[in-house]
Amino acid sequence: MSRIQELIREKCPNGVKFFKLSDIGYQYNGLSGKIKNDFENGNCKYITYSNIYNNPSIKLDINDYVSVKDGEQQNEIKFKDILVTGSSENLEDSGMVSVVTEVPKEKIFLNSFCFGFRLNEKFYDKYNANFLKHLFRDSNIRSKIISCSFGVTRYNLSKQKFLKIQIPCPPLEVQEEIARVLDKFGELEAELEAELEARKKQYKFWLKQLYDLDGKFIFIKELCDFSVGGDVPKDRMNKKISNVFFIPIISNGIGINAIYGYTDIPKVNRECVTISARGTIGYSEVRTYPFYPIVRLICIFPHKELNAKFLKYYLDTIRFKVPTSGIPQLTVPMIKKYKIPLISIEEQQRIVNILDKFDKLVNDISEGLPAEIELRRKQYEYYRNKLLSFEELKVND
Repeated sequence: MSRIQELIREKCPNGVKFFKLSDIGYQYNGLSGKIKNDFENGNCKYITYSNIYNNPSIKLDINDYVSVKDGEQQNEIKFKDILVTGSSENLEDSGMVSVVTEVPKEKIFLNSFCFGFRLNEKFYDKYNANFLKHLFRDSNIRSKIISCSFGVTRYNLSKQKFLKIQIPCPPLEVQEEIARVLDKFGELEAELEAELEARKKQYKFWLKQLYDLDGKFIFIKELCDFSVGGDVPKDRMNKKISNVFFIPIISNGIGINAIYGYTDIPKVNRECVTISARGTIGYSEVRTYPFYPIVRLICIFPHKELNAKFLKYYLDTIRFKVPTSGIPQLTVPMIKKYKIPLISIEEQQRIVNILDKFDKLVNDISEGLPAEIELRRKQYEYYRNKLLSFEELKVND
């Protein structure tokens, strides 16, 4: 950081110039005149909406193709181009930007639902591509872009307003050093995400081993009791926790979404495995506290020969076949048709211990790799916003 501060004191002690986008470049459109068939057997690559949305630096190693004939008047993307999503379903995601930080080695076009911005000749060499990719994800610039959007159920970005946004133009040496520092955060996050992906594969491997356990298989119904959720009387239910209503009403959601409200009457008072019957069909959890399940939830009570966690993990390996006509729904008779390996309770616990470690590592947002990735992301966002906050140079008319 000190190197950046030294450069700023040396190169731009009184601030930096800001320019309207319309003064430093021009906007161009994505693909036009294309129909569904053009995207089925294409001969040229094109940048998708999701490619822009998910990546500050556009990915060029892609397998998305469109048919473009010789002589067609379509815009190719170029190095340093700024690619923008034109619309979104919510305001916060409006106008996401990705920058072309590599020189394309072939013709690549742009999705019709997006548009591009290209620096003109005068300013082309005044900006570093990697600096731009961080700049356009900065919270200050993001808020300016969002303010250019309009709509009710879907939000569209006004290109005219977008071109009026002002961005800083610090000296190249400053840009390059800022990009170098911020890229380090990205590299570390990428390493952690690769580690997370590797651990997820190990986790899935161990889950699959549950299918290959030696020994006798037995129907789940032989080792468990079942019950289904019900409706809570309206006078015994409250949406908020209180001194009277403190027993959670569990729905079929995940995490905080699973709590439908609170009641004063528990329907379940012992350890069980719940499994979603509708919506997030097949999502299972071990519950060790009193609760009241509603109709979209099935409760499974393992006998003493079956470890509840082992049952939960085994249920996670099953792809339940539910009818596609009407409302898709999992039922108790469907679950009873499946078998589970009958192994010793000690072996079940050994497997649970292994899977618990992997589960915490790949899924726990408070302790595992997801928590570490989130921490690094927040650190990156903090330093990005800090490093990209420039004083504007006041120029006398």
